[in-house]
Amino acid sequence: MINTIDSPYIHAATSDNFKLMVLDNSKAGPVLVNFWSRKAGPSLRQYPVLDKIIHHYNRRLLLVNIDTENEFIVTREYGITSVPVLKLFRDGQVVKSWHGYQSEDDLRKLLDLYVTRDSDQVLANAIRHYAQGEQSEAYLMITNAIMEDPVNPRLPLALCKLLKHEKRYEEALTLINSLPVDLRGNPEIAQQKAILEFFVEADLTQNIDALIKRVANVPADLKAKQQLAVHYVIQQQYEPALQQLADIMESDPAYNDNYARKAMLKLFDILGAENALVTQYRPLLKRYTYSS
Repeated sequence: MINTIDSPYIHAATSDNFKLMVLDNSKAGPVLVNFWSRKAGPSLRQYPVLDKIIHHYNRRLLLVNIDTENEFIVTREYGITSVPVLKLFRDGQVVKSWHGYQSEDDLRKLLDLYVTRDSDQVLANAIRHYAQGEQSEAYLMITNAIMEDPVNPRLPLALCKLLKHEKRYEEALTLINSLPVDLRGNPEIAQQKAILEFFVEADLTQNIDALIKRVANVPADLKAKQQLAVHYVIQQQYEPALQQLADIMESDPAYNDNYARKAMLKLFDILGAENALVTQYRPLLKRYTYSS
């Protein structure tokens, strides 16, 4: 049996209280969900590692255990077919999954990217300085924090968002491209990179209403459709953006070095795999890809 008494940061959850225990709590901090079974040896070996990790992070990580033998609804919802499976939640979303037994070193190396670190306090102070109009001081604080703690993805992510706020899109994109591979693979950083690439590509001298008229009057103008899609993305109007990209692929899948396919994949990264628009447009992407 898994013991949840030893720590206030270790709990058992059911399908009924999963939203409260996992999704809601993950908006305050990272929640690690352990899908386990008493009949699976790897699950029983995994738990002592998880217990040790929770005590190591000391209030910065919550562990929630799900007994897959009894909690069929949530187990089926997350597609659990074997155990152990670990899923890390932040802001109500799965940000990382592990299948099978994981060593303490491997888990800590990846969890370090998501669990609050000392440098996060420096970041919070820097953001306060920025809000008070002390931009140079804020940038210096974050830059120094990155040098001291280069594995914290929230530091370069915050720096990119500040640069984006100041419309310094190319600088923000250059920063992301200079990061180590592991950090560039962080879902939030990858998402920010995709967004920035649309901003860099946008011709902001063009008016979106004029582009809409141009596309309506000259449907064969794929360049105008491309810019219209980009403008829709910038305005966070993702469905019409995807439709423009689908129209481009239907007209010419190979247009501009397969631009529409690449742009649609970026939009999928921005929206997330579970988004209804991604579910709707992914089959279209496959169809146009195979027909090209």
